[in-house]
Amino acid sequence: MRHTAAKLFASVAIAASLATVAAGQATADPTVTPAAQDIVGTGSDTIQAVLNQFSTDYNASLTAAGDTTSPRLYSWDATPAGNITPKTGASTIARPNGSGGGISALNNNTKTTVDFARSSRGPQSTDPSTDDFVAFAQDGVSWAGNATGVAPANLSTADLKGIYTCSITNWNQITDVSGYTGPNAAIQAYLPQSNSGTRAFFLQAIGGGTTVAPGSCVQAYTPEENEGTDSVFNNPNVIYPYSAAHYIGQTVGGHTTTTDAPGYLTLRNIDGINPIASSALNPAFTGTNYGRTVYNVVRDAEFNGTGTQSTALQNIFGASGWICNSTTAAADIASYGFAALPPFACGAVVHS
Repeated sequence: MRHTAAKLFASVAIAASLATVAAGQATADPTVTPAAQDIVGTGSDTIQAVLNQFSTDYNASLTAAGDTTSPRLYSWDATPAGNITPKTGASTIARPNGSGGGISALNNNTKTTVDFARSSRGPQSTDPSTDDFVAFAQDGVSWAGNATGVAPANLSTADLKGIYTCSITNWNQITDVSGYTGPNAAIQAYLPQSNSGTRAFFLQAIGGGTTVAPGSCVQAYTPEENEGTDSVFNNPNVIYPYSAAHYIGQTVGGHTTTTDAPGYLTLRNIDGINPIASSALNPAFTGTNYGRTVYNVVRDAEFNGTGTQSTALQNIFGASGWICNSTTAAADIASYGFAALPPFACGAVVHS
């Protein structure tokens, strides 16, 4: 079974490599310095690519309508590390990497620097109640293994919890996967960095709603999330959490760069459920604990206030805004692997 799975996973990896050559993201960091009035965000790696596409398409829609005065939308990538000046007149800040980093930047600065944070996790008790988490799409988080490695095609929630709490450290301890006999080889478990929304969500999901504390066997090195090109993944024993939507965007949508690609990794199943069905998110998977909503986080006083900025925030992120109602935005969401939310859920606001 391992050999059959390995061939399947290798073929997917080859397809992903071809997609990397053939296609790329619409934009990365803003190609112009955003104006002081523009709506500018940072944060999650998982949803940065679709936000980049939103930026391109939303701004084009304003231009096509002859609107030269409304604030434009811009989004800064999570990497590379270093300082950025998000908009004209803004404070220079360390580039936020991950949902937590973007939310911290939102709360540690004002609208003169950043206006929103991309977040692939929901609100936590430590987030200010004045942060509005505005929903826009659905994702699922699974795990990935080396395309030609020894990991099985499926792991149970109990297996994943055991691996990340270190009660399971060897592939020969996986005994609940039909037809799989794991080799005597140490599992190499990795997690994204601590500000990652995918890390936070995954550790909570494998704990059945209670966040799991990673054990000492989990590797100290934290690769960038949803990027399987890191050389540490060229190892047959690796396991790593991965956004199913981001993976679909990479492999089916062809939205990749040199680093933002599956690389050595392929996506696997949890509890016998494939995260992907018919080249899209599998509703049977997103209906489990591994399905999640993704958000753009804004300050409540500005989202529900008055003036140019508040109008722009509502026009972009609100229930009646461009993301929730534009056919172009809907196509972007699908192209980047995410699933649309029901009409009543897109633009809905939740708090900690």
